[in-house]
Amino acid sequence: MKYEIVIGLETHVRVGSITKMFGGEPNAVALERDPNINIWPVSLGLPGALPTLSEGVVDLAVRASHGLRMTVNTFSQFDRKSYFYPDLPMGYQITQLFHPISEHGHLDAFVGEELKRFQIRRIHIEADAGGSKHSVTKSLIDFNRAGSPLMEIVTEPDFRSKEDVLEYLKELQKIMRFTGASDADMEKWQLRCDVNISLRPEGSHELRNRVELKNLNSFQQIGRAIDAEVKRQIEIYDENGTVDQETRGWDDDAGESHSLRSKEDAMDYRYFPEPDLPPLVITQEYINERKIAELPIDRRQKYLNEWKLLPDDARILSSERAMSDFYEKTVALTNEPKKSASLILTVILWILKKGDEEIDFSTLKITPEALAKVVNMVKNDEISSTNAQEVVRILLNEGGDPDAIVDEKWLRQVNDTSAMEAIVDAVLAASPAQIAEYRAGKVNLFGYFVGNCMKESKGQGNPKIFTEILTRKLTQG
Repeated sequence: MKYEIVIGLETHVRVGSITKMFGGEPNAVALERDPNINIWPVSLGLPGALPTLSEGVVDLAVRASHGLRMTVNTFSQFDRKSYFYPDLPMGYQITQLFHPISEHGHLDAFVGEELKRFQIRRIHIEADAGGSKHSVTKSLIDFNRAGSPLMEIVTEPDFRSKEDVLEYLKELQKIMRFTGASDADMEKWQLRCDVNISLRPEGSHELRNRVELKNLNSFQQIGRAIDAEVKRQIEIYDENGTVDQETRGWDDDAGESHSLRSKEDAMDYRYFPEPDLPPLVITQEYINERKIAELPIDRRQKYLNEWKLLPDDARILSSERAMSDFYEKTVALTNEPKKSASLILTVILWILKKGDEEIDFSTLKITPEALAKVVNMVKNDEISSTNAQEVVRILLNEGGDPDAIVDEKWLRQVNDTSAMEAIVDAVLAASPAQIAEYRAGKVNLFGYFVGNCMKESKGQGNPKIFTEILTRKLTQG
């Protein structure tokens, strides 16, 4: 029997606020070197400590919701979700079940060359638990993460392959960064994913028992876990067995999952409205002020369809907000999307990737205005494409004014036709044998003449003008 994969995702994204969700201690946006240094009475669940919702968390959650084209609710409410973990100091989690902050959105992503739309059911905001570390003889608890704000982004079961899941998550990461809601860095536990997987016979519309793979936090790990779980379920069904609805943990080193517990329903957590927090009421004006016009996928399609970039170039230039903004400002000043893209991708990115530091286009010494000057110099035949790359390298390392650099380094292109014609005459006079071969049909020698002319001009002659003069003179006689 052939099976269809049905996958839904619950993705936890750490909100990039300065403080935690209900207290004044620093938010766990990075992995701290020392345990239990970012703690507060509320996040430790100390008696009498009452939560106060951070406005910064709401602000970023609304921005993220717009990035996922969600309907942001003017009324939402917090609930208590009761369960016991040693690293959950309150004995319950403050979350949103009945009235989430936003609902009914979607995310568009390219899977291969196909643009797919994945429906998002809801986003709710909630407080994170702490973390546990285990050894053979003891377990230790670190509360640095406890109380940090999370957005749980719940999709519909729209995914039919591992590739669907991975491209969705990559696009989700871009959107979180684009809106400023989160860095969504998996290595820092700012994005982790629960993957719900079930199989059904091809052509069927039933939803069978699903298995939740918990807390996956790398693209490679997610891909391997999906492959293994699909294989496991196929083997069970092929032997006429039943897949239990359960939560399983993934051991990436062993390449296999293990049962953690049966899959709970909402009633198992004894949800009820959080008594220490009033409902969250925000105005439509507040919501509208945080809307975002363009998303990474919108810019990517514009670069492909309107600016005619290559698919890989469009993907790279739309992947990071600062780089995309840098590129768009350059194009606005030049009206040359391809030339601007070429210098960013082949010079700036190439140099930056050789260094050890993270690439941040908002702090470069070269500005969009300076790069636009270089692009316009090439367009106006003031400098050659090769010399343009040299100017960009200098600007990237030292900053400065492109005009001054071009003149100081003697990079400005010579367009004096009479002077260039004299150079062509000298080159041809020194090459009678090559002229004879060219006129006899060895046309690839044309590059030899252009190269010698450029050499005689010390690289400053305009190759277009040299080409025109050589074409005219070599076809004479």
